[in-house]
Amino acid sequence: MATMGRASSGLQYPERFYAAASYAGFDGSPRSSSKAVRAKFNSESALILYALYQQATVGPCNTPEPSAWNAVEKSKWSSWKKLADMASTEAMRLFVKILEEEDPGWYSRASNSVSEPVVDVQMNQNSKGGPVVENGNTYPETKTISTENGSIQEAHDKDVVSEGIGSVGVYDKWIAPPVSGQHPKARYEHGAAVIQDKMYIYGGNHNGRYLNDLHVFDLRSWTWSKIEAKVGDESHGSPSPVTVSPCAGHSLIPWDNKLLSVAGHTKDPTESIQVKAFDLHTSSWSFLKTYGKPPTSRGGQSVTLIGGSLVVFGGQDAKRTLLNDLHILDLETMTWDEIDAVGASPSPRSDHAAAVHADRYLLIFGGGSHATCFNDLHVLDLQTMEWSKPTQQGEIPTPRAGHAGVPVGENWFIVGGGDNKSGVSETVVLNMSTLVWSVVTTVEGRIPVASEGLSLVVGCYNGEDVLLSFGGYNGRYNNEVNVLKPSLKSTLQSKTETLVPDSVSAVHDAPNVARDVQSEYEAGQDGKIREIVMDAEPMKSRGKNFNEHLVATLKADKEELESSLSKEKAQSLQLKQELSEAETRNTDLYKELQSVRGQLASEQSRCFKLEVELAELRQKLQNMEALQKELELLQRQKAASEQAALNARKQGSGGVWGWLAGTPGSEKSDDA
Repeated sequence: MATMGRASSGLQYPERFYAAASYAGFDGSPRSSSKAVRAKFNSESALILYALYQQATVGPCNTPEPSAWNAVEKSKWSSWKKLADMASTEAMRLFVKILEEEDPGWYSRASNSVSEPVVDVQMNQNSKGGPVVENGNTYPETKTISTENGSIQEAHDKDVVSEGIGSVGVYDKWIAPPVSGQHPKARYEHGAAVIQDKMYIYGGNHNGRYLNDLHVFDLRSWTWSKIEAKVGDESHGSPSPVTVSPCAGHSLIPWDNKLLSVAGHTKDPTESIQVKAFDLHTSSWSFLKTYGKPPTSRGGQSVTLIGGSLVVFGGQDAKRTLLNDLHILDLETMTWDEIDAVGASPSPRSDHAAAVHADRYLLIFGGGSHATCFNDLHVLDLQTMEWSKPTQQGEIPTPRAGHAGVPVGENWFIVGGGDNKSGVSETVVLNMSTLVWSVVTTVEGRIPVASEGLSLVVGCYNGEDVLLSFGGYNGRYNNEVNVLKPSLKSTLQSKTETLVPDSVSAVHDAPNVARDVQSEYEAGQDGKIREIVMDAEPMKSRGKNFNEHLVATLKADKEELESSLSKEKAQSLQLKQELSEAETRNTDLYKELQSVRGQLASEQSRCFKLEVELAELRQKLQNMEALQKELELLQRQKAASEQAALNARKQGSGGVWGWLAGTPGSEKSDDA
């Protein structure tokens, strides 16, 4: 999966580019020789980095073409020349992006010699003990909690409550609950899925190394454990054993008490997408045999489970080519189908987010190309297979890639991501019915939920939906679990904005307000009621007008719903009548079909009899032909006999007269 700008990585452009160039060996130091660069990167990547560095620092290539005998200089010149008039800023960002793909941990390793103005331990507090002001932003104080890989891990700021989730009564705030057990290795670009109160984490990327370990997080005990997977047999009849290769940028889908791992980048990529299945009962992996034409292998795609099918969109293949193709895998027949949808499809991209609404509409948000991030929203009607780009409303999110999203009902929560400049700190929600965006919460500082390549799933705790994020990269790799309990306010805010005036937009319908006020009051969070953001006196002065407006609005909605219900009932009655008529016609047609079948059976019987008679006649004809031949033979024999008799009579008659005349027959013959 391509990595866009790292969240809160400290240095901005162009300083970040120069730090990357220095790390890669393009700073003019003794280690910046071609030999040193080639030793650190493969030939193709080294040529691309050289060309981008020259484009960013010198500009378009105007130097004469080197002699053909110098193959190295000729290759470097050709790579630089191909960039044509690419802007310097774009070349800088592409340079950093490719370096991060080749060496994701470069920044943490280079940080020992690079001074960066970031929120970190020892530097978060000024001499007066207040928050640090950097780059025009104020960051809260943080504290060190652990170390990993030689780098200091920082604790959560004021926007992340480090308490047990059961003891925290706040909503719409990220919480870092205390967890136990064997924590997974820090990572990003992994897969995550929830099955029966358990969150499963598989694969990912850590310091440029792909992983293939599988961990489970129990949402009841908040305990990590590692699953030792067995090697299974390939399903659907293939007996060969399975070796599960480490991967990243894949998608993990829960299906039929199994975990499906779809696509992803591997060290030795295959030509087409592979689908692996982990059986939770046998704790074994297997490859699923598919039919049809599978998509090309890729990572950073989106895979959405809709009914009994997987919808795959976009991503980036092993040659860094961005994709925007659409494929569907039928999980019943395991058959791939490439979809040629109509309308304007999203531009090629990876690291986007996807969700399904009402089992009919596929929503695609954000993502990035090699140098650009998006915040566009595209919708695919899965019945008509037509793309559209609807108008977004509300607080439209900034461009981002590498974010994570999960739907809760008709609300789609989006967390994390980056935009080539900084990480995204807002957690936003889209009402998929009204297409209205709103901000749930905002975090500050370098914390895991402001990362790229993190995962986001929805689980259940104490009867409430909770969002769980894990991992990510924001200048360092993370392996923390953060939890957010979405309140009624966050899940219905998009609807409320269209119904309630701005002055009281934070208040919902009266029954829910009373319920939430009571629950928040009992929670005792600093004695404040979060669902109602106004004091008691302003509430009294405006409550009457608001209630009247709300009642009128609800009555109008009720009348509209009743009218719609009446129309639906009338339409349902009409459909029932049409169904009855269709059934009657079907019955008549069935009777007619039975009659035709009877006639056909009679005709078949008569045809059979005719065939029998025809066979008998053919037999008689053959017999007649034989008799005719026998008759002809007898006739020929009869004719021969008659001729012989005639000849005999003639000879007998001549002999008698000759004898009487005194001339014997023998003498006559001698004379002749």
